[in-house]
Amino acid sequence: MEFVIITGMSGAGRSCAADAFEDMGFYCVDNMPPALMLNFADICQNAAQKIEKVAFVMDLRGGGLFHDLSNELDMLEKNGIDFKLLFLDASDNVLIKRFKETRRRHPLDETASSIIDAIATERKVLTPVKERADYIVDTSGLTLGQLKDRIVTVFSEENISAEITVNVVSFGFKYGTPMDADMVFDVRCFPNPHYIDALRGHTGLDKPVSDYVFSFEATNKFCDMLNEMVEFLLPNFIKEGKSSLVIAIGCTGGKHRSVAIAEKLGTFIKSCGYNTVISHRHIAVK
Repeated sequence: MEFVIITGMSGAGRSCAADAFEDMGFYCVDNMPPALMLNFADICQNAAQKIEKVAFVMDLRGGGLFHDLSNELDMLEKNGIDFKLLFLDASDNVLIKRFKETRRRHPLDETASSIIDAIATERKVLTPVKERADYIVDTSGLTLGQLKDRIVTVFSEENISAEITVNVVSFGFKYGTPMDADMVFDVRCFPNPHYIDALRGHTGLDKPVSDYVFSFEATNKFCDMLNEMVEFLLPNFIKEGKSSLVIAIGCTGGKHRSVAIAEKLGTFIKSCGYNTVISHRHIAVK
């Protein structure tokens, strides 16, 4: 049975994530008390028509009941139930903006003096859960469509049983560093196609930009060294039980250098036989 627990910061996209899992054929249960997880898992496994895919959405809407989550995760492990924990996060500024735009109340509104305090309290409460997560997804710069695509890619039947899924992400430092990145590489030290009139309107996915980026010896030497390091690190991450790795490549705007280099790195990792997802967080930002 595929058993996924979805949690994370309020406003980070849990409802969208649940929709993505439903589209993949998961039986989704929203806001179930953690104490009922083990019983529900037993029901799913022993039902006449066994439920093969289950996803639970759990968050602070459950009030004091949510605080049992860590203990219940321990109980699932003790009973031999394999599960994956997906934690959705976003920057404080993005969360504040989302709550203002939707005019929805934060679950801790009644006990906090402001939305900023509510977010800070929630982040503190969720820290132990986040540390146990198999997958952490920063939704700050993602559209709903991009978030769904990311989840479907990572949790597809092909990838969910894989030893590790590597997410290679390009981004622009001017928009902030991805919160879910395990490794961040700054490529702003290489010549910028933005200052070439004929290249400014293109992206790192276009051949003229890619050719320009890799026309410099320093860029190619960096990529060779990066490939060698990643090739060395991945087996060690797998040995330590890591199932998901996010490698972020950043330039100033996230459109040219980081995109071209992320594509090259992702292609190399795929050639090594690892499940690899390549995405470009800020390539379409105006």
